[in-house]
Amino acid sequence: MLKHLARRLAILAMLAISAMTGSPERAAAADPDKLNIAVILSAGIESAWDGTLIEALERAKVAKPHGLDITWKYTDPLWGDDAGDAMRLFAESGEYDVIWAHSTYSDQVKKLREEFPDILFVVVGSGNEGLGGNQYWVYKRVHEPAYLLGYAAGKLTKSNRLGAVGTFPADDVNDEINAFFAGAKAANPAVERTVAFIESWYDPAKAGEYTKAQIATGADLIFQLTGNFKPCEEAKILCFGNFQDQKSFSPSTVLSSAVAQWDPDVSWIVDEWWAHKAEGKSYQGNTDKRWFAMKDGGSAVVPNADLQANVPAAVQTDLDALKARIMAGSFEVPVDVSDPKAK
Repeated sequence: MLKHLARRLAILAMLAISAMTGSPERAAAADPDKLNIAVILSAGIESAWDGTLIEALERAKVAKPHGLDITWKYTDPLWGDDAGDAMRLFAESGEYDVIWAHSTYSDQVKKLREEFPDILFVVVGSGNEGLGGNQYWVYKRVHEPAYLLGYAAGKLTKSNRLGAVGTFPADDVNDEINAFFAGAKAANPAVERTVAFIESWYDPAKAGEYTKAQIATGADLIFQLTGNFKPCEEAKILCFGNFQDQKSFSPSTVLSSAVAQWDPDVSWIVDEWWAHKAEGKSYQGNTDKRWFAMKDGGSAVVPNADLQANVPAAVQTDLDALKARIMAGSFEVPVDVSDPKAK
């Protein structure tokens, strides 16, 4: 009991000093002009996964959907009981309309959502359970831009061997890696691949070790999902970034990045909360995965303009045409979530 109380007090202290945009003053029930969001982070805003969400919230604040003044507070990375305790503290405060738990937190939400039926809970990504009601399940697939990166790699490789270094073999990691190699094979059937997982969301040393191993086997372009581009710099080869524009991490090696954009996801959640709060509609949370395609603004390819001389004009023309087909919906990138293997 004392141990649990100590943990709750520690979380309270952390929440008191965590970053916040604006003041969580409540709006009158008949005049919802404010939306206050509590965000449970899983890795920290320095990570691409969490940082890109905060960037999308910043854009939503400027856009003011429904005329709302959007504010939020985010936590340090929390998991398990600590995440559940933080959610309860946010809910019991009466100050927050949405609790956005930015990873696999449906076990924690399940314990709270019926007790707080007016709060909209969000869980994100693979490993969650679709509970419906006032829990919404946001999903993010970046497989379409990953396919385009793979197509470029297939055209540019000299060794016909490409590498990918991932975090964990999970549904929304596998889809990117498989799409990358599918694009590479479409461009160059002779391509061989090597795949490694560091079994961590963040381990630069292990990421570097595995990347070096792939380069040693002859891989001359690497799809880097773990953020360590140092081995690419040392080997003087090009790499591809993931989930955010990562050219600033390694300007000399990151040719292009597959970028996650949470803007349509944020808009969906805001609209659902607005329909409940302003129009009296019941929450209708999804019980199956829902994601926004590249054509709907859910993801994008962001090239490094300083390295575009490495892409021949004919290859760029092919890439532009392929991207146009994806954006028009005339070409569908398959979603393949099977465990990627080296071939």
